[in-house]
Amino acid sequence: MKRVAQKLERSVAVLAMIIATSSGLCLSSDKLPVPDFTKGGKKDDMHDWTLGPTGIRGWVWAWKGQTTDARQILVTDVARGSPADGLLKKNDVLLGVNGKPFVEDARIVFAKAITESEKVRGIISILRWRDGQSQNVDVKIPVLGSYSATAPYDCEKSKRILETGCAAIASTGFKNKRGNIEISIPNDLKALALLASGRQEYRSQIAEYATAVAAHTPGGHKSWGYGYETLFLAEYVNSTQDKSVMPGLIRLSTDIAVGQSGVGTWGHSFARASDGILDGYGCMNQPGIVLTLAMQAARMAGVNSSDLDKAIAKSSRFLHWYAGKGAVPYGDHAPWPGHEDNGKCSSASILFDLLGDRDAATFFSRMGMAGYAERESGHTGNFFNILWALPGVSRCGPLATGAYFKETDWYYDLARGWDGRFIHQGVPGEEESYDKWDSTGAYMLAYALPLKSLLITGRKQTVALPLSPMAVAETIADGRWSFWSGQETFYDSRSTAELFKDLSSWSPTVRERSAKSLSKKPDASVENLIRALDASDKETCYGACVALRYLGPKSDPASAKLRSLLASADPWKRVLAAQAIVELSDKVRDAAIPDLLRVVIRKDDPEDPRRCVMGPLTEVLFKPGPGKREPDSILRKSLEKVDSSNVDLLMGAIRDILHSEDGRIRSGVSKMYSLLTPDETAKLMPDIVAAIRKPAPSGEMFAYDIRMAGLELLAKLRIREGMDYCVDIMNEDNWGRDFFRASRALQLYGGAASPVLARLKSETRKVVKDKKEGQTTQVEALEKLISTIENDKNPKPLQSLQDFITKPALPK
Repeated sequence: MKRVAQKLERSVAVLAMIIATSSGLCLSSDKLPVPDFTKGGKKDDMHDWTLGPTGIRGWVWAWKGQTTDARQILVTDVARGSPADGLLKKNDVLLGVNGKPFVEDARIVFAKAITESEKVRGIISILRWRDGQSQNVDVKIPVLGSYSATAPYDCEKSKRILETGCAAIASTGFKNKRGNIEISIPNDLKALALLASGRQEYRSQIAEYATAVAAHTPGGHKSWGYGYETLFLAEYVNSTQDKSVMPGLIRLSTDIAVGQSGVGTWGHSFARASDGILDGYGCMNQPGIVLTLAMQAARMAGVNSSDLDKAIAKSSRFLHWYAGKGAVPYGDHAPWPGHEDNGKCSSASILFDLLGDRDAATFFSRMGMAGYAERESGHTGNFFNILWALPGVSRCGPLATGAYFKETDWYYDLARGWDGRFIHQGVPGEEESYDKWDSTGAYMLAYALPLKSLLITGRKQTVALPLSPMAVAETIADGRWSFWSGQETFYDSRSTAELFKDLSSWSPTVRERSAKSLSKKPDASVENLIRALDASDKETCYGACVALRYLGPKSDPASAKLRSLLASADPWKRVLAAQAIVELSDKVRDAAIPDLLRVVIRKDDPEDPRRCVMGPLTEVLFKPGPGKREPDSILRKSLEKVDSSNVDLLMGAIRDILHSEDGRIRSGVSKMYSLLTPDETAKLMPDIVAAIRKPAPSGEMFAYDIRMAGLELLAKLRIREGMDYCVDIMNEDNWGRDFFRASRALQLYGGAASPVLARLKSETRKVVKDKKEGQTTQVEALEKLISTIENDKNPKPLQSLQDFITKPALPK
């Protein structure tokens, strides 16, 4: 668990980059050379691969998450007693299969050769290089037949794989290391797989495991442990009606409910009981969806609790915002730009299906289906992408599942070991947190779908709409995309007419990609896009807004229509229209300032209960999001563009943003403090102080920026109360606190801060650590601060908050 925790913490920096760029992992642009092992080439230290049921593990060259240019496979191990034992050994080099050298991706070619060999022949002929000599060797593997057109439904091969995999799980059993997510999550999934099989011979083993789970309290990154343990236990009760574990299920599911944050989310751990704020850097939707699934399954198993009812409602409200707008992101962020990431759309489709929300279940299932080309990506790895893929896609029906599986069956066959077990393969060429995890249970849940034994595998009649053959073909076409390469040019070869048609796609991802390529076409018609804004279907309007955004000032003639959309009842039209307006010419976008401010202060919108629209509007008006330089926010440098008749709108917008439940959104007005007049500052002072004193319940990673800006403002205004606020924040021990910035703000008071010296010498000294900013530690900064205060014998006078509010003026 410690190793995984360390990797997850190291990933925070990568996460910040992901949030900032809305692209994939931060990868080098320099392509690494492909080693030739027949000429002394060396492999790197990235993971190797299971090479299907041959018993071979091999290293394959990879770059940017793919193995496109790999033409060799270096053997790293051969399992004793496996089909390849005695025919291949470590350091052999595989150069081809079935009489042909690898002239395309060696990993995929080898995988497809396995799939083909398993149909009838049961022999895969491998071109082996050893000690300067090449030779064909025949490896015999079991004949399993072909996958059906609706696999894993009505598919004998899938049925056999399920039987073999479950037998392997039963024979290896469960490692008893509870609380270690490397062990506990795979264990929970293996237990779910045995339960999904419906086989009586596994019942005693499952019951024993259920008893252990019911008595356990997950530790470590407990959101992950609670999610999968509680989901298993709830599925167990629903399936077996064994009420002996109900006390444990009630306890675990209730713990989840009361551990929810104020906005309906969870992070690596649960929210603090004192204020409902998550410790750490904020919410994580991957475990959050599973925790909500677990609570809903528990409720369906008979757990009757108002705590569960409230928590499920709050979480589903949070997640529902993304329905129709894009993929579920990492946390409380804008929609993810691809179709899928870390299995969040797929698992969300199951959740909304169990909640009876047809539209959301259908949308997220279809997003998961279109994400087949993106399954090998994933923040810290793709374990959860693979786990939730087929169970989520299955909500759109067997035809959809079969079409999806046809695109990915090679991956499943490559991951299946000779003994029926599946070891996590990982993102090609990337270090990740789930290396070598036992994924057998995760894969078995996919093969168990036809049995419909569990809620997550279809036990309850789905409310999602099955896709027609035409919709299935369209969705597969929409997924033709390389997430790791070609993002800038993939759609560029399409004609203007094709791109314009794709602006009406059901898929937000397709609309975005098409709009970007359309902007490069010399014959892209702004007039046609303006007409599309009046389309009867919302998707066409959405796509036209995005295309107008990419066209920039060329879209000035659309300004009137875009401004009218800012008053739309549809919150997403308001967002997309605003994002298009900010890209227009200065004169045109400045004229829209009052309309944009009205969007920010719009309240009581049933379609936007959390006021999520405020986030992108803050970026449009005041400051780009964290780590971004775009858009060039309209009021970022000056408020002079706001005339006197609209000052109240401006004040109302900043005030509402300061009370946003998202710290990231609040930080968007931090730069405005220096642009406000003293009178304007005085009007906002109660709200500025409130934003300092009480952090937002979401967006913890960015919560300190607005608080620090407030402290610095109070210090410059010589406001007495600010001194204690500085010490309060210095004494906090939360992840991300800005000790040094709070210390510098307090230092501005000089000797006037002598009333807080006692606190600095007692409370603050107890919490300072050896953490550094530059070459200075917290201890050194504290001592310097104390010295500055003590040595300043002639400090400038202070004023109270009320003094400033009553008579606002800058200190002399």
